[in-house]
Amino acid sequence: MLSEIVSKIPRLDSDDLLVGFDTADDGAVYQLRDDLAIIQTLDFFPPLISDPYIFGQIAAANALSDVSAMGGDPILALNILAFPEDGDKGDLEAILAGGAQKVAEAGAILCGGHSISDAGVKYGMSVTGVVHPDKILHNNRCKVGDKIILTKPLGVGVVAIAYGKGEASKEAYDAAVGLMTTLNKHAMDVAKDFNIHAATDVTGFGFLGHLNEMVTPAYSIAVEARDIPFTLDAYDIATVCEHSGGAKKNFKHVSCDVDFGAVDAAIQMLMLDPQTSGGLLLSVCPKYAGELVKGLNDKGIVADVVGEVIPRASKNILIY
Repeated sequence: MLSEIVSKIPRLDSDDLLVGFDTADDGAVYQLRDDLAIIQTLDFFPPLISDPYIFGQIAAANALSDVSAMGGDPILALNILAFPEDGDKGDLEAILAGGAQKVAEAGAILCGGHSISDAGVKYGMSVTGVVHPDKILHNNRCKVGDKIILTKPLGVGVVAIAYGKGEASKEAYDAAVGLMTTLNKHAMDVAKDFNIHAATDVTGFGFLGHLNEMVTPAYSIAVEARDIPFTLDAYDIATVCEHSGGAKKNFKHVSCDVDFGAVDAAIQMLMLDPQTSGGLLLSVCPKYAGELVKGLNDKGIVADVVGEVIPRASKNILIY
């Protein structure tokens, strides 16, 4: 429904707008000169965990990720905040401190923002990044034969929800938090040295939703389910939990484009699980894939090849 509404919004065409409404890319890109373009993005959401400082870190990492996914470097960030007028001042300070810490880690400058009074807490950022116009990474420029690399395990949404219900261990929760607070800039700093054809990050639409955005009528993507990494205890939790509302929505969104093959319900759930500050999906020339995975692993990044771009098949995504 939203895509239909957005398609009706009046827009001003500009040769300098390199990425805008027309694709599901991670941000807008505007060219300033022959060797410089800016990436503009924003994201915000309500808390998914109770610790305000960690929530601030996760929200900032999630917003910064879109710049990294397009091959850019963040330079400026602005806070976006909704907070109750009678809310706990300590919580507010902690949220903003967590966000500021991640902006500094990314090498960007936090330079203000905007807040409103609201019944519920919501926090995120508008982020500006820079990139050379010739080095923009789009999400749908894969080439047949490319390997698809995932740079963070799946399942953080499942674990976070289960922990809130007392159904996941502290160890599993801490592992999920560690993934969500990890900047994708670190993975992209490694990937930039390789022949990356396309990239995106895994967030609310889940692994399959964002992978589906990488597909065009020219090719399909085959996924090896057994190669997908899952965060600690996520698979075991998924075997006994019902699909979350977000996973059900994601299934409805992509089911007609995906051949699920014989994979079990738990793995399907984890591939549909909405991720917050999830990893990158990288489409890379096959001869560089092994070296790239090793380079990521050497930096402590849990990454692996999870699929391959194949000639056009009956569905956008085929799972084996």
